[in-house]
Formats: sequence, structure tokens, C-alpha cells
Amino acid sequence: MILDFEPGDKVINPANKGWGIGQVQSIINNKVTVNFQNVGKKVINSNNIELERISND
Repeated sequence: MILDFEPGDKVINPANKGWGIGQVQSIINNKVTVNFQNVGKKVINSNNIELERISND
């Protein structure tokens, strides 16, 4: 799987919208580290959770 994210991108986790907006910190293999507004830093396995990019407006 090729991830279409890069550090600085704003994302949400559709399965856990309560986490708030997150900012991608790093991507290593299929692990995406995201700092979310409401829950802090999470390491997301992109094989299990599909993040959605939001516009940077």
C-alpha cells in the first residue's frame, strides 16, 4: 500500500472523529504518527485504519 500523506498534512480518523483534527508527524513503512487535537500522539497502522486528509484551508 502506498500512502498519500506527508508530514504536515491534516487528517481525521473517520472511525474516531472525537480525536479531532490530527497533523501527520511521520510515516515509516505502514505506520503513520499523527498528533491529534483531543488525544495527542497516536501511531496508526494504515493496514487497519484509513485516515482521511482534510483541506489545509
